[in-house]
Amino acid sequence: MQIENIKAYHVVQPFVDGPYRMSKGRVADAFDAVIVAVTSDSGLTGWGEMAPLGNFYSAAFPAGTRAGVPEIAPHLIGQDPRGLAGIGRLMDTVFKGHPYIKSALDMACWDLAARAANVPLVTLLGGKESDTAELYKVVTHGSVDAMAALAKRIVKDGFHRLQVKVGGNVHEDVERVTAVAASVPKGTVIFCDANAGWTSYQARRFADATRAIDYTFEQPCTTIDENMAVRRMLDKPMVLDESVTSLEEMLEIHRRGAADGLTLKISRLGGITKTRLIRDVAVDLGFMITVEDTGGAEIDTSAMAHLSLSTPEERRLHAIAFHEWVTVRTASNMPPVTGSRMGIPDGPGLGIDVIPELLGKPFFEIGR
Repeated sequence: MQIENIKAYHVVQPFVDGPYRMSKGRVADAFDAVIVAVTSDSGLTGWGEMAPLGNFYSAAFPAGTRAGVPEIAPHLIGQDPRGLAGIGRLMDTVFKGHPYIKSALDMACWDLAARAANVPLVTLLGGKESDTAELYKVVTHGSVDAMAALAKRIVKDGFHRLQVKVGGNVHEDVERVTAVAASVPKGTVIFCDANAGWTSYQARRFADATRAIDYTFEQPCTTIDENMAVRRMLDKPMVLDESVTSLEEMLEIHRRGAADGLTLKISRLGGITKTRLIRDVAVDLGFMITVEDTGGAEIDTSAMAHLSLSTPEERRLHAIAFHEWVTVRTASNMPPVTGSRMGIPDGPGLGIDVIPELLGKPFFEIGR
């Protein structure tokens, strides 16, 4: 089997609930997605998606993805999409760095390989460990009253896991988290996510002032050194997200004992191939794992679900249903969500049925 044709689409995906707010005035109105279709000479097509949450969120530039895919794609024509490790090495050889640009192409090859084998992607990723994964919901940054009210509404809707955005003024964030914790039932799982917005001094002040609240601290600072300064005095679990950019970084986090859990973002790591590798090694090293991405709709969410459900349940933290965040549709047979849990679609590969007419005209195409 050989890759015969590659198409790339640009799809802006506005948020259902309006602007997504983080600390320091960082706001996004939509995911800015690139979706790729990789078609083989057998007539099968695999789909991939990459969508950053604004330029402020990670080192992933939407316009850079649209420029980079046409640079890489010609080198993939004629390659066997089932040779996934080789595809990854080839992309790294012809295009240095910029893993996010390669992510959708890698994902599409995994989808195509699983469709060719007529098995769901989860089977190629190690097998399904459970039928569904527990979802969390985000309490975005805002006023104390607005955040408490949103948390109450999320719990009323049947969710038991909250990610509360912090990373702003320390005193005000202490008030925000205190109000959120008081507004939800005891036992509600709370993650306080600063998105690397604090210095170690600020994060230590926040941690000291919130000792009485039960939560997991997520990525308070930028560097591993800064996070270690916080972890040394912390009496709570810590999860790192933005710090996990490669296998080498994950091993450094393990060597230094810098975290109890990791959030793996598919596009930040360069696709499913590298995410699976890091996930498997991290599980063996004893980390708790969340697999998600920087954004996307049905395609990306399905990939996240397959990776989540092939993660051992005792090592899995939670998942997120990004396709429910956006107003646009790109596929049918989307990842099923029942209550606060998400499964994977029935069918081979990612399981979804992409509807090309919903994507508009491709901005790039190569091959027959």
